[in-house]
Amino acid sequence: MYLYLLEKDKFERVPEALAKRFGKAEWVMELDLSKRSTLARADIALVTKALTDQGFYLQLPPRIDRVLHDGD
Repeated sequence: MYLYLLEKDKFERVPEALAKRFGKAEWVMELDLSKRSTLARADIALVTKALTDQGFYLQLPPRIDRVLHDGD
């Protein structure tokens, strides 16, 4: 799973319950979303909106995401 943050190491806006379940975070990369039109497994518009509105975006692994949405 990936946790996108608006700024590196700025976890203040991540809810405590999510931070506990997520566990120890490891920095992977920095992306300039303003220079991208797509992401591999996430809708860039949703990611950008979540970053702006809440300061983070949680991307679940495809298998878990599929299980969560198949029940809709």
